[in-house]
Amino acid sequence: MELPDLLTAIRTLHDQIRAAVTTACENSALEELARVAADIEGDTIYSVDRVSESVLLEVFEREVAPHAPIVLIAEGIENGSIVLPRGTSESAARWRIIMDPIDGTRGLMYQKRPAWILTGVAPNRGPGTSLQDIELAVQTELPLLKQHLCDVLWARKGGGLQAERVNRLTGARTPLTLRPSSAVSVEHGYAQLVRFFPGIREELAAIDDEIMCAALGPPRRGKAQCFEDQYISTGGQLYELLAGRDRFTADLRPLMEQVLAVRGQALGICCHPYDLCTELLAREAGVIVTDPAGDPVSAPLDVHSEVSWVGYANAFIRAQIEPLLQNALRSRRMIV
Repeated sequence: MELPDLLTAIRTLHDQIRAAVTTACENSALEELARVAADIEGDTIYSVDRVSESVLLEVFEREVAPHAPIVLIAEGIENGSIVLPRGTSESAARWRIIMDPIDGTRGLMYQKRPAWILTGVAPNRGPGTSLQDIELAVQTELPLLKQHLCDVLWARKGGGLQAERVNRLTGARTPLTLRPSSAVSVEHGYAQLVRFFPGIREELAAIDDEIMCAALGPPRRGKAQCFEDQYISTGGQLYELLAGRDRFTADLRPLMEQVLAVRGQALGICCHPYDLCTELLAREAGVIVTDPAGDPVSAPLDVHSEVSWVGYANAFIRAQIEPLLQNALRSRRMIV
């Protein structure tokens, strides 16, 4: 099974997951969807997550694995990964496929914002296979019930971004062009450090304020210099960058561990490789994605590693913000 065949199979799988999750949302009360199904290391699994997990294992086992052995990596799978067909050795697998069946569960289960299905495919290079090895990425929107249009994005490495908009009521599919912002400054645009959860928000806000004040000057009475959007979905954040809505996003939560350690507190939930497995889409669209030091984001394809990442809409935004971000982090001894 080659990449074009995998693309077809994965897009079909995403359609099935979208239909199953939408039906569950239509037929279940908010309280039921938001019920905690499992509290595992690194995240909490809600009832709505179980809907997508059951679909993906069945489809990969039936449609993909008989044609090409795979290592399937996803939250919700026992031990975080499984080799298919069952009984196949990991070294015999041709592909490593990493998925987040619902990225943005919290927003979707309360019908606040769409979530996303994320999938990345890399050649099997053993346990050292990383995000940078991903050669195919697919991302599908899980819409709110009141929303009849939803987007699907896909890319092969070096092939550019492709996208379409699906009418889930009629089934009509329309080609979609998405482009990052060409703005030369974050002024009057959306730019933010991720700070979804309690515990380290004041430190992240201090870094954010330091960067923005250095970039735009001190606040002026009656004026909003830039804005922020705390979208609790890494795939959603990447979408906002590649669609031209956001200009800068940084998720630095793993760097906050030393701050919390001084307080005798534990670090909460962070971004994992499966959250970032469609980062290829943003890069193929022209977004610049790095780690906090400015290097390509690299992490093993697993469900445990904690990942920091930074996204700039274009080179102008990077030139404006990156030196200020790195100065703020170096002054706090968070990077070298």
